[in-house]
Amino acid sequence: MEKWLVVLGIWAMCATCAVLFIRGATGGADKRSAVEGRTRAASRASAGDTRTALND
Repeated sequence: MEKWLVVLGIWAMCATCAVLFIRGATGGADKRSAVEGRTRAASRASAGDTRTALND
């Protein structure tokens, strides 16, 4: 019985780590799009000019 509890505990830990890893890997994309959506038109235009200047 104790052996099965250890095996179940290891599987539960692996499942928890996998869920946290997947959530962490996909959480940043949502935050970035939310921040870009809130920027004003003037700041977006100046950011585009800055990017163009840096690319030249």
